[in-house]
Amino acid sequence: MKILIVFAHPEEKSFNAAMFQTAIKTLAKEGHEVKISDLYKMNFDAVSGKENFTILKNPEYFKQQEEELYASLDNTFSVEISAEQEKVEWCDVMIWQFPLYWFSVPAILKGWTDKIFSMGKFYDNGKIFNTGYSVGKKAMLAITTGGPEKNYVHDKYGDIHSILFPISRGIFEFLGFSVLKPEVVYSVERLSQEQRKTVLDNWAQRLKNIDKEKILN
Repeated sequence: MKILIVFAHPEEKSFNAAMFQTAIKTLAKEGHEVKISDLYKMNFDAVSGKENFTILKNPEYFKQQEEELYASLDNTFSVEISAEQEKVEWCDVMIWQFPLYWFSVPAILKGWTDKIFSMGKFYDNGKIFNTGYSVGKKAMLAITTGGPEKNYVHDKYGDIHSILFPISRGIFEFLGFSVLKPEVVYSVERLSQEQRKTVLDNWAQRLKNIDKEKILN
């Protein structure tokens, strides 16, 4: 399988980084093709705007979706954006690895989403959900949290699947991806070294069978 891992954490010694490296090594060892987007190491520019394009259809008044449609037809996306779009088009499975920030993705990953998933290339009128351009592909979230699992209940933080719904439904499924169960590591800063090793071993074991995983309903 062709697998893209998008990594959004600034610290190379973090547990997120350990999960990221574990995924790369495990998947490659299992014979999968792996490409990565290490957003902080790439110094990815998260600000979406006119600089997304080499030529503007309407320089007088900027409308991003209109420019995305034009760029999809005339190949006028910036080199940075085109390179990332090609990775997404190439992959069978896309994994996002990141720490949960304010019940969502880090800003650099949100910016990547805003810039890469352009209209005309990844969605369009009538080309969403089960008719989307990414039908047949799968996506998975691999995240860490600061809070313990016991806090992710209705009368506190909310259920983790509800928190992740805007990503899994509003991005992945909207574009046509089928969604796999998220890999969630709770209260990561409080894990002992032994617990961290166990989590990484379990993560590696799960990834060994990624081609057999059932999608979430």
